[in-house]
Amino acid sequence: MNIDIRTPIGWMFVVLGILLTLYGAISDPALYDRSLGVNVNLWWGVPLLAFGVTFVFFGRRAARMRCEPGTTRA
Repeated sequence: MNIDIRTPIGWMFVVLGILLTLYGAISDPALYDRSLGVNVNLWWGVPLLAFGVTFVFFGRRAARMRCEPGTTRA
């Protein structure tokens, strides 16, 4: 049984990254006075989103490589 944990973990990071990015984009700028004016939600949402997309990509690629007929493994 080949279970690849990258895909569900990747989707979790994608959802979290989207939520943080959207919240950072639409929130009040006065909220970020305590963090020296840096929109922390926006700047952490983007890397989480990129990390999640990378995990989903590699997880799905591995599943596709496993299922394709005629492929050989080294």
